[in-house]
Formats: sequence, C-alpha cells, structure tokens
Amino acid sequence: MAKYRVTLTAAERTELEHLVSAGKGAARKLTHARILLLADLSRSHGHPDEDIVAALHTSLRTVERVRQRLVTAGLQAALNPRPQPPRPDKIKIQGDIEQRLIHLACSDPPEGRCHWTLNLLADELVALGLVRAVSTETVRQALKKTISSPGSSTPGASHPRRTPNTCGAWKT
Repeated sequence: MAKYRVTLTAAERTELEHLVSAGKGAARKLTHARILLLADLSRSHGHPDEDIVAALHTSLRTVERVRQRLVTAGLQAALNPRPQPPRPDKIKIQGDIEQRLIHLACSDPPEGRCHWTLNLLADELVALGLVRAVSTETVRQALKKTISSPGSSTPGASHPRRTPNTCGAWKT
C-alpha cells in the first residue's frame, strides 16, 4: 500500500493542537487529530506508523486510513468519521412473516426430523418466498422475542409465585 505523506499547514496544525489540548470531542476525532500531529512532516521528520500505533494504542490500518483521507479528501474528512451507508430495514421478520414463522415453528417438523432447527426454519422461510434471504440469527431473535410457555396466558412472562410469609408467624 502506498504511504501518504502528511504535511500540515500552520493553520491546520494550530487547529489540531487546539482540538487536542481542549480534550473536548469524540474520542475517534481526538485520536485522528493526534495521528495527524504525530505523522506531520512539516514540523519534524514525522514519526513512523509503528511508533504512532504504539503511542496511541490504535491499529496500523487506522493510521494508514487517516493519512490517506487527509491527503485525498482534506482535514475535515480525516477528522470526522464517514457516515455509515444506509442500511436496509433492520428487522426482516415482522408482522405477517413473524406470524408465519411462529406457526411454522409450532407445526410438525419435516419428514425425517424430530424438531425444527434454526437452519430449517430459515430455509423454509426462503422456500415459501416470504423473504429473499435470512440468517439463522435473525430467525433466532424473532423467535426469542415471542417465547411463550404453553400454559401461560401472557407470552414470555414467568408465572407469579406467592411470596413466603417472612414474619415467621403461622398461617391461619
């Protein structure tokens, strides 16, 4: 990987020093500022990446990434973390699909099986065309959310127990 040379202007260096000395801000932003200050070639010969990693307790890849972002995108891009890409709807199993999953999990398992496994349930949801793809962890979380005991009227609730008489007196 090509090594990007960090050369800060006086104004950039002053801004970073002020940011670090104030100590207020996101930890990642402060760490990136310290990386840039230590890697700066304009003030000194700059520290090797391994020394920066040891001094700041960060990874070599983080140091390389911060250097690269400073050179290619500027100081603000190097300091501030990039926004995460938009994610699809986080909950894949909800509503009608959740009801079908519960109904499926409570039904008889396929031939040759004694019970449903998470893999079987995930594969069956895909085979039925309810979802395009689903992991076993997603199926597990959906089922965990709906745990109920057969004799309970309230799903997921434990049966209330009578509290013992703590005063030591006989019950009459």
